Amino acid sequence: MSDFRPVQMRSPVLTVRRVDAYYAVTVVAPGIAERFRSGQFIAVAVGGEQSSMLSRRAFAIHDVKPDYGGTVEFLFAVRGKGTAWLAERRSRDLLDIVGPLGRPFPLPRDPVNCVLVGGGAGSAPLFPLAHTLRRRGCRVDFVLGAASADRVFSAITARRVAETATFTTDDGSFGVRGRVTDALPQVLEDAPSDVVYACGPMPMLREVTALAARYDIPVQVSVEETMACGTGVCMTCVVPVVGEDGITRMARSCVDGPVFRGERVRFDDVGTIPFDALGAPGWKARGDDPVSAREAG
Repeated sequence: MSDFRPVQMRSPVLTVRRVDAYYAVTVVAPGIAERFRSGQFIAVAVGGEQSSMLSRRAFAIHDVKPDYGGTVEFLFAVRGKGTAWLAERRSRDLLDIVGPLGRPFPLPRDPVNCVLVGGGAGSAPLFPLAHTLRRRGCRVDFVLGAASADRVFSAITARRVAETATFTTDDGSFGVRGRVTDALPQVLEDAPSDVVYACGPMPMLREVTALAARYDIPVQVSVEETMACGTGVCMTCVVPVVGEDGITRMARSCVDGPVFRGERVRFDDVGTIPFDALGAPGWKARGDDPVSAREAG
C-alpha cells in the first residue's frame, strides 16, 4: 500500500525560472514526488540556517515529473523577504522541504465533465489535477483569470490540456476583460458540467461556489490561507467549515484542507470565529439547555 505520509527532505534545486510575474522552482525530491496527489502542497524553509525567518512558506505543487528519481515544481510571486530569498536560489542550492501536505482534490470515480477555475497563482494546483482528470477520461474546461496578462499562468498548457480554455484579466490585457466569475456562467451553460474545481482568493471562491450552486453543480475549493507551519500546530490558517452534522468547526486549512466542499465553507465568516462555531461562546450541543450547560461548566 502506498505511503502518503509527508517527508522532510533537503532537496537540491534543479532550476529557477522567471515566468512573467512569477518564479517557478524545480527541486529534486523523490520522496515527495512519489507521494504527491493533486491539490497538495509543500512547506519550504526560507532564509538559510541562520535566518530569523522561522516560519516555513507554503506553496502549491504545480508539476511533478519522474526525472532524477522525482522532481517537484512550485510557483510563487515575490511578496516579502522569504520569497525574495527563494527567487535568488540557484541550481544545486539545497532547500529544506516538508511535503506533500494537506488534503488533495477528491477525484470522480467515473469519467465526468469538470470545470477548473483559477485566479492568479491559484491556478498552479489545477494543472496536475487537469492531467489526472484527463487520464481518467474526464472532460476538462479551464477558466483562468488574473489582474493582468503577466499574471495569467501557463495559458499555453491550459489550451493544450483542456477542451476549452477561457481567460480573463481585470485590465483586459489578455482574454476577456473582467473576472473569472464574469465568464464562468457562460462556460457552465455552454459546456456540460458535472463538477467545478476552484483555487484562488477567498472572494473568488465565494462567488464561484455561489454560481455553481445556482447551476446545481458541486464544487471543490482549495483555499488560499496564510499558513505559518503547514502541519496543523499553529492554528493560524483556520476557516469556519460546516460538517456533515451541521455543526461549524474551525478547520485547519493545512491539515483538514486546503480542499473543502465549497458549500461547506462559511465564506462570509472567514477571518473570524463564528459565534455558533464548536467551542465558541454561542455554541451548544443540540438539545442542550443553555442554563444547565452554563451550570455544568
